[in-house]
Amino acid sequence: MSSTPSFTPALWPRQLRSQHWYGGNSRDTIYHRGWMKNQGYPHDLFDGRPVIGILNTWSDLTPCNGHLRELAEKVKAGVWEAGGLPVVIKRLGEAGQLHKDALTVSGATIWDEVKEVVNWNEEVILPADRLLTDQGGIAVLRSNLAPNGAVLKPSAASPHLMVHRGRAVVFEDIDDYKARIEDEALDIDETCVMVLKNCGPRGYPGKAEVGNMGLPPKVLRKGITDMVRVSDARMSGTAYGTVVLHTSPEAAAGGPLAVVRDGDMIVLDVPNRRLHLDISDAELAARLAEWRPLPDQPASGYAWLHQQHVMGADTGADLDFLRGCRGNPVGKDSH
Repeated sequence: MSSTPSFTPALWPRQLRSQHWYGGNSRDTIYHRGWMKNQGYPHDLFDGRPVIGILNTWSDLTPCNGHLRELAEKVKAGVWEAGGLPVVIKRLGEAGQLHKDALTVSGATIWDEVKEVVNWNEEVILPADRLLTDQGGIAVLRSNLAPNGAVLKPSAASPHLMVHRGRAVVFEDIDDYKARIEDEALDIDETCVMVLKNCGPRGYPGKAEVGNMGLPPKVLRKGITDMVRVSDARMSGTAYGTVVLHTSPEAAAGGPLAVVRDGDMIVLDVPNRRLHLDISDAELAARLAEWRPLPDQPASGYAWLHQQHVMGADTGADLDFLRGCRGNPVGKDSH
């Protein structure tokens, strides 16, 4: 993408053209025009043409080369052709991960239902002795940095980082991260642990998908694509990396994450399910005693209501006044 200083009318279609090439996103019709207005560019820059007309023209002229949906359909078809879910359940039984005597709606046990099925393609549904990884899909970590737990996806993490000790580089919130991550003077290398605070349910507010922080350019230039990252945020289910998420209690609630400082050593030990801040108990207690909430809390409105009543990630990030409630019925004429 071109930076703002090099902007010209000839360059602004780039992003929208690339979106068409990769399949597009319906939100781009709104976002791109909004971005143009926010940057202060005049309406006559569009030469009086509506953005919908421009988009339709580019859509006709720019072919779509993205085929992720088609690939997903091929994967689904491959699983079905290999035998489908019954084969997967049989594999679980062979691996000792199934209660074989559990009854199904047919009256037979679940094992009786699947024990004779055939796997027609073991390259699609792997046998139990050909695991892609010996780690499960989700690991819940604990220790003094995450007393109420934190979450990591071993299947998306780098094996060489599953046990790691590194120096913390701390970003107080997402704005701090954005302001400094591309600074060549930032004291960071690939051995460090990137720490992002105040992006949980209360702190952001709303737990944004920012946990998989992009790496600093000077690290990327070395060909390195992963570092240990720790936050109270979340990330997309399709994202990858050695990323610790949902650290609880979150920083905005006064959890230990709030008092991590630049230079602290952080230990990630996924096999032993540990996320540890390597300071003494006395030092941690002293820091927590000194911690104060952020001053810029909203004074009213829904943001205030949310921040006052939202619970932590470890309790579902629900509103406390809805705990145990089913809510009120909505009348048919409420429109």
